[in-house]
Amino acid sequence: MYLIVVGAGRIGNRVIELATHDGHEVVVIEKNTDLAEVTSSKYDCLVINDDASKNDVLEDAGIEEADALITTTNDDSTNLLVMMLGRRYNVPRLLSSVREPDHISLFDELDIDSVESPHRLNGEFLYKTIQRPGIKDFMRLDGGAEIVEVVLEKESSLIGLTIIEALESEKVAEDVIIVAIYREGELIIPRGNTKFEAGDTITVLSKEGIGEDVIQTFKPR
Repeated sequence: MYLIVVGAGRIGNRVIELATHDGHEVVVIEKNTDLAEVTSSKYDCLVINDDASKNDVLEDAGIEEADALITTTNDDSTNLLVMMLGRRYNVPRLLSSVREPDHISLFDELDIDSVESPHRLNGEFLYKTIQRPGIKDFMRLDGGAEIVEVVLEKESSLIGLTIIEALESEKVAEDVIIVAIYREGELIIPRGNTKFEAGDTITVLSKEGIGEDVIQTFKPR
């Protein structure tokens, strides 16, 4: 992927670290000169020391070719403006951190993916969300296990199946545990005879980590 990351602070730094480690092409836009210099010397990426809210700066960063634009600054107004510009350039994936929970609705109104609450403000979550659209939350556990929340889409092959049926048909792998299901605002403790329904938000635990194969289980057939 070709990623543009705006902001090289604590959150942005983690996104940059993960993305460059995975071999993605990364361009960083950071207004603070010291942070820009540190990032440039630390990671294999292009760093632009400028204001990302300017059209010409985004164009220099290759916004027209970008697969994803991630904003991680501490200023929600800057993040929102950059997201709006990204929408204008038709960037396929737009994702932003939100510092103040009260501002989340502004991002939602523009149909922009955003971190939903302060405790989720971490670069790893943002990076995983770019990699795996549909993830609502993410947590890594010791030993490589991962927990995610993912929305069950209406065309998924799991719709109408019970958990037992999904396991027996191998649509859900043996190392995957359905921890919880949120349906219409209510928590359901899953049992073997619990059926999957479209729109369910499912908390999934995998001891081997959540790979694309697991995420595809909850997507359309």
